[in-house]
Amino acid sequence: MDAERDLEAGLGGDGFAADCRARVAFEVVANRWDSVVVFVLGEGGPMRPRSLLDRIGGIGPKVLNDALRRLEFNGLVERRAYAEAPPRVDYALTEAGTALLDPIRAMGAWAARYADDVLSAQDRYTTMRAAAGVPPGSGVPGV
Repeated sequence: MDAERDLEAGLGGDGFAADCRARVAFEVVANRWDSVVVFVLGEGGPMRPRSLLDRIGGIGPKVLNDALRRLEFNGLVERRAYAEAPPRVDYALTEAGTALLDPIRAMGAWAARYADDVLSAQDRYTTMRAAAGVPPGSGVPGV
């Protein structure tokens, strides 16, 4: 019981109730690209947007810009503009952003271990629903 109280105290609310502070953390990394940008900045240090695009791959400039704005809004990255011609901007992790690297690495380790299981479950579920005549994506969150 003490461990449960300690966990709840660390989360800042009752389990994962509406006032739970852990929800802030999940919302911060809920976007599919935000944790990728944090990870790349953590591994490579401050970068210009073009370098981030090249390192990440598969992300467009607008999507990257949106991710950087969200991360800046949430205090995970800082935008540094330099008074140069032509203008130069780079992005770096803040202390809070750097502190997210260990949880992001832990999620990566989880994915390395369980991604095939998750994908197999999704395939089984889709096949089962198709066999039952249910249209793809109906009633499935995120699909």
